[in-house]
Amino acid sequence: MSLSSSTVRPPSDQLLVDIADYVLAPPAFSPEAYDTARHCLMDTLGCGLLALSFPACTRHLGPIVPGATLPTGARVPGTAYQLEPVHAAFNIGCMIRWLDFNDTWLAAEWGHPSDNLGGILAVADYQCRNRLAAVTVRDLLAAMIQAHEIQGVLALGNAFNRVGLDHVILVKVASTAVVTRMLGGTRAQIIDALSQAWVDGHPLRTYRHAPNTGSRKSWAAGDATARAVRLALLTLRGEMGMPSALSAPRWGFQEALFRGAPVVRERPFGSYVMENVLFKISFPAEFHAQTAVEAAIQLRPLLAGRLQDIAAIRVSTHESALRIICKEGPLDNPADRDHCLQYMIAVALLEGTLTAEHYEDAFHRAHPEIDRLRLLMQISEEPAYSRDYLDADKRSIANAIQVAWRDGSSTERVAVEYPIGHRRRRADGIPLLGEKFSRSLRSCFPEARTQAILQAYGQPERLAAMAVDAFMDLFVDG
Repeated sequence: MSLSSSTVRPPSDQLLVDIADYVLAPPAFSPEAYDTARHCLMDTLGCGLLALSFPACTRHLGPIVPGATLPTGARVPGTAYQLEPVHAAFNIGCMIRWLDFNDTWLAAEWGHPSDNLGGILAVADYQCRNRLAAVTVRDLLAAMIQAHEIQGVLALGNAFNRVGLDHVILVKVASTAVVTRMLGGTRAQIIDALSQAWVDGHPLRTYRHAPNTGSRKSWAAGDATARAVRLALLTLRGEMGMPSALSAPRWGFQEALFRGAPVVRERPFGSYVMENVLFKISFPAEFHAQTAVEAAIQLRPLLAGRLQDIAAIRVSTHESALRIICKEGPLDNPADRDHCLQYMIAVALLEGTLTAEHYEDAFHRAHPEIDRLRLLMQISEEPAYSRDYLDADKRSIANAIQVAWRDGSSTERVAVEYPIGHRRRRADGIPLLGEKFSRSLRSCFPEARTQAILQAYGQPERLAAMAVDAFMDLFVDG
């Protein structure tokens, strides 16, 4: 008999217990949380559809080996693929994250909570198609709120990046908890599955930084949410857990990988993260740069005909941006460029916008002035911006830019504290988010299908009552 099914269990780490109790008996979620989750669901799927235009993404999609499809498998949006839930989760997660355009959460750790949708959607669709459970879109939204909350709350006080671990560790943990519950796991099984997630091999951040920056950063979250589904299924088949996976002396996560620090939970689990999540609306850019791009676009008219007169471009930013996206030297591929603050500012100053195509090799080669402008940039920390970034009541992501001319004069200093996707700008942002979703749909589907999906999006109550498999059928290719 496995430990997970034994009648006597040693005490489990409290964090594992707290997460299990939350997913089994969450508080009532606010109407704002459900409404934000509805927008998040559609935006996240839209980001995945946009990625289907990029062969570097689509070569990762489909069955793991040719022919390994299921007539009742989980659907992969925008394609004809139907796959077992583990690899379906990878496919969906890979699409979602590919263009760096889905939602964001910034704290001591950062990340993209909608990455969890890969596992959640694959499991829900598979359950519906195989009559294992009746899952509605409202159930899906509740699962998203929970996954957002687990990932985001744990990000508040735990900087995994400072020990070299990638933020997708929190995707694996959050997805494991939620999908184990969705699959019918008991409290003990959810705790066991979570222990498996914490002791699992964890990705290093090296694939996000020179000299190893590369496309793995675009599929790492898909891998994490798929791994969560696998760990959940293994646990439900009787695999034992490890009750002190976090706290065990020497060999537990905290001592082995977290420099002896405890993994902390700074606030109770509720729906705080979904209510405050950041949407990427205007630009497929690493979120710490979103306000910098907005500021650069505001400055662009003043640069017309004067690019050769620029003496310096002064950028004031916050500490996290300095640490992770301030890059000098060669940028070897799109994955490197979309995480370079200087590159994104230069493109915005030159083009007045920023799209995924601007990171491609062909565009970079055709515009040598980008690297010339990068050399003129002076990046410095603004301490107030760093404080407000971590302030729970503000959560700003501020950047400011000023251009200095060779004659000693300069432009105004343009500062943007809150990007259009911030909660403080929701009223302005949601209509634009809808426009972004419409464009995403039209990149993949004919007008009749686009209108059918938009109609569902615009009717919240009917959408909430829809079965997940019927909802997914709206996104079938063809």
